[in-house]
Amino acid sequence: MGGESSTGTAARGGTRNTSAGGRTGEVLSGVAVALGLVLFLGGFIWGAVVYRPYTVPTRSMTPTIDAGDHVLAQRVDGADIRRGDVVVFKEASWGDVPMVKRVVAVGGDEVACCTDGKLTVNGKQIEEPYLPKGSAAEVTSIPTVKVPDGNLFLLGDERSGSLDSTAHLTDAASGTVPRSAVEGRVDAVAWPMNGMLARPTGFETLGGLSEPGPLRLIVGAVVAGAVLVLGGAAYGPLAKKRAARRGRARTELAGVR
Repeated sequence: MGGESSTGTAARGGTRNTSAGGRTGEVLSGVAVALGLVLFLGGFIWGAVVYRPYTVPTRSMTPTIDAGDHVLAQRVDGADIRRGDVVVFKEASWGDVPMVKRVVAVGGDEVACCTDGKLTVNGKQIEEPYLPKGSAAEVTSIPTVKVPDGNLFLLGDERSGSLDSTAHLTDAASGTVPRSAVEGRVDAVAWPMNGMLARPTGFETLGGLSEPGPLRLIVGAVVAGAVLVLGGAAYGPLAKKRAARRGRARTELAGVR
């Protein structure tokens, strides 16, 4: 009788342990999935609010951005644009369609080309590592242009085939566009996955550069959310199976005794 009593108690103890383990697994699994969904969906919503996607139709920004590339442009106020930024803008006198170019001078600057084969802004030669290897800073000379306050002077990285400010030098604004024409600042090439654009360090001697947007944080949140959802969904069933195996093992051990 003593043996029967001992065996029954152990079996019931094993059942309780199995149930507790299963409940713990379910709770942890639910928490992980819930948190993962918040990060995953929150990251996508955050990205949709902060960024706009564009497809670049021409090669005027190669090698930085090629024709057909899909870019992500952070929604920013034109007043926040700085030298070296790659921007998406739309200007009626340029065709009133979205265009992607690099800002090389801002209101109050004097821009010209070329001195010793380099673009100059306010008399300083600018290092432009983003230009195609072996290409000149400009295929034709740019006379000294004083950029009106509130305007931007823009060039393509592929200078030989870019319809940029140099194609509008005879316009009333001397090839410049108002800051209000800017729709976004390009942070990255999303497809193909070339990643974040390199910082235009050649303009640092003229003032501060723009800081990258929150794209890395957004991608990190989406990835972390996906991992938590998948991991949480898998953890619950696995925890239940482990708890069930431990319970059966205890029951069998008790039976042997």
